[in-house]
Amino acid sequence: MAQDRETIARADDHRALRLWLRLLTCSQLIERQVRSRLRGRFATTLPRFDLLAQLERHPAGLKMNELSRLLMVTGGNVTGIVDQLVKEGLVERVDDAEDRRAWRVKLTRVGEKAFAEMARAHEAWVVELLGGLSRKDSEALMQLLARLKEVTLENSA
Repeated sequence: MAQDRETIARADDHRALRLWLRLLTCSQLIERQVRSRLRGRFATTLPRFDLLAQLERHPAGLKMNELSRLLMVTGGNVTGIVDQLVKEGLVERVDDAEDRRAWRVKLTRVGEKAFAEMARAHEAWVVELLGGLSRKDSEALMQLLARLKEVTLENSA
């Protein structure tokens, strides 16, 4: 069996390190499944899905630099994905009324429909992947992760 991040930890590693590796492993296991299912069912990638999701949340469209910031990737990465999605008719570039030098990227009607189908499937997959947790366990985990987020933000200030 292939090793994951958590299995490389040693018993004598600091508890915080082991916890971080467990969180990372869980996140990677879920992400791996989502990536595989997006590829298998929709012939798409997680970065493309994420870009479409941002555009769905911003019906007026987004400038390329806004997309880069929201997706936390370089402009070159966004440009390549947008170029592909334009060719497929899922997004379009439109003139920006506020800045004549720029344009916005928006979902097309075809893109809206395609993304809606992907989003429904994505949600169902996540529900399935986390379905082994009881409601009580889910709520407890949400509370613990909220506290972890709070502590992490406090310590990063």
